[in-house]
Amino acid sequence: MTTETTTLHAQGASPHLGESLGREAWRRLKQNRAAMASLVLLTLIAVACLVGPWLTPWGLNEVDWTAFSAPPSLADGHYAGTDANGRDLLTRTLYGGQISLSVAVVATFVSLVIGVLYGAVAGYVGGRVDTLMMRFVDIMYSLPFMFMVILLMVVFGRHILLIYAAIGAVEWLDMSRIVRGQTLALKRREFVEAARALGVRGRTIVTRHLIPNTLGPVIVYVTLTVPKVILLESFLSFLGLGVQEPMTSWGVLISEGVDMMQGAPWLLLVPSTFLALTLFCLNFLGDGLRDALDPRTR
Repeated sequence: MTTETTTLHAQGASPHLGESLGREAWRRLKQNRAAMASLVLLTLIAVACLVGPWLTPWGLNEVDWTAFSAPPSLADGHYAGTDANGRDLLTRTLYGGQISLSVAVVATFVSLVIGVLYGAVAGYVGGRVDTLMMRFVDIMYSLPFMFMVILLMVVFGRHILLIYAAIGAVEWLDMSRIVRGQTLALKRREFVEAARALGVRGRTIVTRHLIPNTLGPVIVYVTLTVPKVILLESFLSFLGLGVQEPMTSWGVLISEGVDMMQGAPWLLLVPSTFLALTLFCLNFLGDGLRDALDPRTR
């Protein structure tokens, strides 16, 4: 060990000087075995849901008239069994994963864009504008989520795009508060004062200086928002307010499996296993990213 490295360790500094924040976070994340295993498993689940329905022997709504609520079997190609209508459960589970994951990604992206911009503007402008914007957030918090969903369904009808809108319209609230708090702490820093002194416009300061410096907590919160959105979609589908036939999702399949849990338990076990594994992976990955991006643990 060199004298310089020994001095750095003695001072508590990182020996990987000159390393970008992104590379340092990736290096620290790779040291977390649970997070990396979750990342690999989550990737496999996503790939399986994306290409799996085209590789299975049965189509999404193809009916096997000789196998109704049949248990898993390798002989007839129903590797996870069939549902009450004779449709292959594995194919429907993989296709349902496409819907559940797409709802999670799109709704999270919508909440990310709205929440980050809203929170950054409120924190940077401050004063009465900040007060009014945060009071609007408080009002939105007071509205029941289920009431908003049912209202959208009644007015516009049932459509998967409404699920994106309903979930995204609620999940951005937490994101805006997180970004606002980070912005309030950052806007008095020297680099922001220097940008103001140079005549940089406020919009440029927000988009180029403040928002990039809030991405650490935002990335961690996104990994926690995705499983929350998946659960919300599953809950809505379980109540019959979400995805409708001929489409399906993990929530719909779990709802159908609960009705036949005693006679055909595989109808519940297969989709719930996919859902549980996905949620566990996202939570472990979120914990790993939190540790990797936390400056206090460097």
